[in-house]
Amino acid sequence: MTGEFVKLGGVAHHVVVEGSGPVVVLSAGLGMSWFDWDPVVPLLSAHRTVVRFDRPGHGRSGPAAVPPSAAGEAGRIAALLDALGLTGPATVAGHSIAGFHAEAFARLYPARTAGLVLVDSSVEERARPPAAPALRLALARAVAAGLCRAGVPAALGPALRRATVRLSTGGGDPAPRELVRGCYRTSRVLRGMVLENATYGSVAAELLDLRRRLPLPSVPVTVVAGGAGGPVWTARQRALASALDATFQLADGAGHLVMLDAPGLVAGAIFPTPPLP
Repeated sequence: MTGEFVKLGGVAHHVVVEGSGPVVVLSAGLGMSWFDWDPVVPLLSAHRTVVRFDRPGHGRSGPAAVPPSAAGEAGRIAALLDALGLTGPATVAGHSIAGFHAEAFARLYPARTAGLVLVDSSVEERARPPAAPALRLALARAVAAGLCRAGVPAALGPALRRATVRLSTGGGDPAPRELVRGCYRTSRVLRGMVLENATYGSVAAELLDLRRRLPLPSVPVTVVAGGAGGPVWTARQRALASALDATFQLADGAGHLVMLDAPGLVAGAIFPTPPLP
């Protein structure tokens, strides 16, 4: 499933829509792509309209026009749903750094939120805006440009992607080789990863401010944690669930890419009664 392109803010966003029924939005973590949700989608699409998209600089989407922010990424989800004509409430699932974006969406667009699922979400309990963010961003862009000029994406991009997946899951990368090569050999994806990493602290601090100011809507909220992260990580995920008054689910033995290691559990958190394999 290759999907279509929707232009938002002057950037072509790659999006894949499958199934029918109430809407579910799936957003993957830093450096990941739409196909990283492949094991979860068949468990949902018979009962839900499943929307997967690549953020700017990820997957097949165009390069970012502006640095990421929590409010900006929440607005991106809303604008994408508008462009697709999906105006009803949606359940939003965010993996890793996209957990920040999903939670921001729920707080900023409560009437459009049917549920929130955080899949091994990033957690920053005491984040503060970093000093000299403009300088930090300029340095990150300079580093990315240098790596691209040196040919790093074409030479190492797919191998680094596969190594990251192996470290997380303990197994091989299930993504088709041609898709991995098509995405991760590009300078666009490396630049997108560096940009999101450089603004990580700012986005985390912004989300904490949103938590202080805006409550979550009265919808189901679930935190899913990968058990392979260890006891300290599990405790932080439990604390996140407690802070959000959310249901906590532990995927025993699953690494950070929980949707690859435990797709049935993730699908069950998004839609409590899917047909599990």
